[in-house]
Amino acid sequence: QVQLVESGGGLVQAGGSLRLSCAASGRTFSNYAMGWFSQAPGKEREFVAAISWSGGSTFYANSVKGRFTISRDNAKNTVYLQMNSLKPEDTAVYYCAANEGVVTKRSPEYDYWGQGTQVTVSS
Repeated sequence: QVQLVESGGGLVQAGGSLRLSCAASGRTFSNYAMGWFSQAPGKEREFVAAISWSGGSTFYANSVKGRFTISRDNAKNTVYLQMNSLKPEDTAVYYCAANEGVVTKRSPEYDYWGQGTQVTVSS
């Protein structure tokens, strides 16, 4: 089992920044690829970003490329999502997830999920 706890969400004005953190506990964190997903009210969960176990490979949704950066610190068992130039359409609950396989954009491939953190961007 892997337990994931997100933090860092909040209310920010358009153009602002937030850094989300996801702390993992349980099994060896460095064995897992990690992903961030978002879910806006009334919409399906969407892929945001993913990172391989080593941090050597990263992937982003087109809507966040150039604005968001995913990173990880395996010594701290933590994955981060730096969110810059935020837009009102980024408003959603953000979830981190862990996958004991290869890094992927597909949410069904992820084995463990956090409870989510709310990000609200005002215009």
